[in-house]
Amino acid sequence: MPVSRETFDPIFYRADDALVGRLPMDCPLRETVSRLLDAVSQALRPGDPALATRVTERFVGDARRCIDASAPVLARLHDRYRLGLVSNFYRNLTAVCDDVGLSRHFDVIVDSEVVGYVKPDPRIFEAALVKLGVEADAATFVGDSLTRDMAGARAAGMRHVWLVGDEPPTGTPCCPGDRVIRSLDELEALLP
Repeated sequence: MPVSRETFDPIFYRADDALVGRLPMDCPLRETVSRLLDAVSQALRPGDPALATRVTERFVGDARRCIDASAPVLARLHDRYRLGLVSNFYRNLTAVCDDVGLSRHFDVIVDSEVVGYVKPDPRIFEAALVKLGVEADAATFVGDSLTRDMAGARAAGMRHVWLVGDEPPTGTPCCPGDRVIRSLDELEALLP
């Protein structure tokens, strides 16, 4: 039975918030997703204990396919630029990136729970810039959230590119002249 977004979103965000700071720093992707989806499935369908396992397996498989598809462009970008990853996470972002092979593409990984600032707070972006040794006006941030990514990067003084994926974007870019891309492959043509 399908679940409406109005029902799902509050359940997901409660489960997500409950994990912040509670996962071990070495917790890999599958365990992270499993713990999140255990809580979500208990709230949605308490009589279906296998739901979390089914959804975890599907999510992890889809995530790994997306990561594998993005690896070539990330490798090319990393050859030309210093790259950082900034995420609102649970404190185990580095372990997850190590687990799935993403760490090799990034010079800096900034986890909100580790640095103590959550997007859109510009200080999380500034923490990445300091670690990268890059000034804000020389950096470009790519993100998928208008309220967290675009607003935070703008407040930090960074150029920002909105990654909308395959779905039509909901909302409009936050600044005149903002670039909108559907995939990371499109990013290479936008950068100097």
